[in-house]
Amino acid sequence: MTLQEAIKARHSVRAYKEQPLAEETVKSLEEKIAELNRESGLHIQLIQNEPKAFQGTLAKYGKFRGVNNYIVMAGKRAEGLDERVGYYGEQLVLFAQTLGLNTCWVGLSYSKVPDTYVLDEGEKIVCYIAIGYGETQGVGHKIKTVGQVSNASAQIPEWFRKGVEAALLAPTAVNQQKFSFEYVGITGNRHQVRAKKGLSLIGYTQIDLGIAKCHFEIGAGKENIEWI
Repeated sequence: MTLQEAIKARHSVRAYKEQPLAEETVKSLEEKIAELNRESGLHIQLIQNEPKAFQGTLAKYGKFRGVNNYIVMAGKRAEGLDERVGYYGEQLVLFAQTLGLNTCWVGLSYSKVPDTYVLDEGEKIVCYIAIGYGETQGVGHKIKTVGQVSNASAQIPEWFRKGVEAALLAPTAVNQQKFSFEYVGITGNRHQVRAKKGLSLIGYTQIDLGIAKCHFEIGAGKENIEWI
């Protein structure tokens, strides 16, 4: 499965089978996490066979069931932390999809269980990602149109539209899709794109923007994009 295929196949899954992660799968996940931590400066951690984080009232309210494995998305308090968590966390989510796993971003519906994770000085937990073998593959949801979230037109490169289409398949908090993309132009050999988060009473828009930008880059398939 390619990352483009993973974008289309991935849906949020809240109910999981009582099945441990395969040994080779864990090895691949740990290697990917190490790579992303080096690149991002985040402190992403895979927690296995630990059910307590998703057994509280909030987890039941969020309709989570059978979550025994999850990813802790943490990093040093700094401007842009939430967006980095979204951008690099979604890379891990899509990688997990290629391994035959299912996932779900979790903002509130979990409990922090002592001694299950490590935080270095100045670090905080931003969110969790449930991961495992889903009871189902999840379902899609209604999404906005390309025109509602971008300035795509016949005069703008087709790859930009493809990037926006991929971004519209990105998970966002309660499917709010509070983001937009604007093709600005080309300077030298760099295509300039502006991505913005919208206003939301729910929050999480900075994480959502990072996730959407990850999808956009994969869908666009361009290496010379400059975010401005």
